[in-house]
Amino acid sequence: MMNITSSTVFNVLTASLIWIAASVTSDAAETRPNVIVFLADDLGWGDLGCYGHPLIKTPHLDRFAQQGLKLTQCYSGGAVCSPSRSAILTGRTPYRNGVFTWIPEGRDLHLRRSEITFAKLLHDQGYATCHVGKWHLNGYFNDPRHPQPNDHGYDWWLATQNNAAPSHKDPNNFVRNGKAIGKLTGFSAPLVVDEGIKWLKEQRKPDQPFLLSVWTHEPHLPIESDSQYQDQYRDLADADLRQHHGNVSQLDAAFGRLMTTLDELNLTDNTFVVFTADNGPEGDGVKGRTRGSTGGLRGRKRDVYEGGIRVPGIIRWPGKITPATTSDTPVIGSDLFATVCELAKIPVPADRVIDGGTLLPLFSGAKEVIRQRPLYWRCNIAIQMPKTAMRIGDWKIVANEPLTRFELYHLGRDPHEQNNLADREPEKFAEMREGLKKLNAEIEAEGPDWWKNYETGNQPKKKP
Repeated sequence: MMNITSSTVFNVLTASLIWIAASVTSDAAETRPNVIVFLADDLGWGDLGCYGHPLIKTPHLDRFAQQGLKLTQCYSGGAVCSPSRSAILTGRTPYRNGVFTWIPEGRDLHLRRSEITFAKLLHDQGYATCHVGKWHLNGYFNDPRHPQPNDHGYDWWLATQNNAAPSHKDPNNFVRNGKAIGKLTGFSAPLVVDEGIKWLKEQRKPDQPFLLSVWTHEPHLPIESDSQYQDQYRDLADADLRQHHGNVSQLDAAFGRLMTTLDELNLTDNTFVVFTADNGPEGDGVKGRTRGSTGGLRGRKRDVYEGGIRVPGIIRWPGKITPATTSDTPVIGSDLFATVCELAKIPVPADRVIDGGTLLPLFSGAKEVIRQRPLYWRCNIAIQMPKTAMRIGDWKIVANEPLTRFELYHLGRDPHEQNNLADREPEKFAEMREGLKKLNAEIEAEGPDWWKNYETGNQPKKKP
């Protein structure tokens, strides 16, 4: 007869508990979804077929919208590119995190090391992380004076400081993991997606959850589109219009190829994918290649009116989001930080204000996003009077930078911001005005004061 001692029982129980704990940990890791954040550049709210554009062909994004949730009131965190990118990564409004304006090459402005990105949090919790495409979060790109993508949590990166140069065609200014790679053959969005696909197939560990950020240059200037996409618009007499529309279709095709790769690698069902843009369309929309559509909304890029900050937003998460659904709940780029943290089961940092809130309740039918602070925008290079804005519910107030002139709109009744209600709604106007002043003062007090003496324009500022 076998002699079972108490120590034997203890050892068996201990081993069983270790096995169970390991299994639970393994199961928890397996249930953490992969994350893809796909960001277009200067894409207007009305530029996709699924958002009502009558001509531009975007079959892949239209299909994607049918597979997930289309957001009709999705906002960028800023009215220009660098601020909106910083808001996505940190969950903090740009004047709070310091990236308050677009960053020309050679300027001493950057996303500080003290800011915590979702890439860093996911990386530290075992995610493989990759960034491909535009970066635009430092003035000294690929230079130790400023933090680079790897300093903010990305294991692998292929990026440019700002635009693809000399254009989207055959760009020569990409850097991979700190090494300039010279001229590439092809067009920017397809090249960027190629890198992301190669990373998925060859660099990451198959059993490791991943974060992939894909930030294309399309349809930002200088636009250059593959002839196969321009040919879809051969009936248009305006060559610049063919270039622009082809550029959006070029972006769409690249996005579609990435989604096909997820299918091929059996990653679709456990991958959370969000597609959005950094701000509204460039230019006046009637000449040149900057022909993006705001869908009739007032203003364009650099404006805090709706056309400058409302952008497409589509989210797919199989089994968690009901396909072919739409939400008119206002969401903003900074919401992605808290959302990604919740997806990865990581608490948001408690030592700083996180302006955004998690979007996960929307997927179960909630009608609002719970945030610490109201929706807020500020653009120091806005050409027109309003440079600052705040939205609470359907009410939106816009103001000049000194906060001495204000306009009040009710977006539910007036989505095109045609009727200033400041005089007709004195109580609501006073409430919103004081709320904006208070929030603006709080943000200014926390963030760095670089904006106070910053010289706007295109010329690099010499380092002292």
